[in-house]
Amino acid sequence: MIDIAPTARVSPLADIEDSLRGTRIVIGDRAVIDAFVKIKPAGGVGDVLIAADVVINSGCVLYSGNGIRIGAGTLIAANCTLAPVDHEFSDPDRPIRHQGFRPSRGGIEIGADVWIGANCVLLDGCRIGDGCVIGAGTVVRGVLPAGCIAHGTPARVAGWRRAA
Repeated sequence: MIDIAPTARVSPLADIEDSLRGTRIVIGDRAVIDAFVKIKPAGGVGDVLIAADVVINSGCVLYSGNGIRIGAGTLIAANCTLAPVDHEFSDPDRPIRHQGFRPSRGGIEIGADVWIGANCVLLDGCRIGDGCVIGAGTVVRGVLPAGCIAHGTPARVAGWRRAA
């Protein structure tokens, strides 16, 4: 089921696939989904919940996997990948594509008022607190506390946002 708020702006060049397994894709009020964004139900039955005033820029790919929740006012720069699912690969005698998926680590949760720089990769189980800034090219696989500035592979806290 795809539920797009009437005030959301979704580019006609975005590709949002409907689910065959019941995954919900919800896009909130005044959200912006740019051209060449791909939202694909794959690897699980988690929902993709995009809150109000979120902006997802061109070239981003969001797999539903074990679920994605994006808080209000979050900005996601170009070419980011949100992959809340992991392939199983432990049996070397079977092709990886036939081994299914690993157990869920809880999907991806992104707080409100977060800025995620270009080319970031967010993995299953990552939690990004409210107000975080994530540097370009960062791989996030764990928990980042609210208000932090993080970058690197894997993401490391490098500082904190401060009021002017």
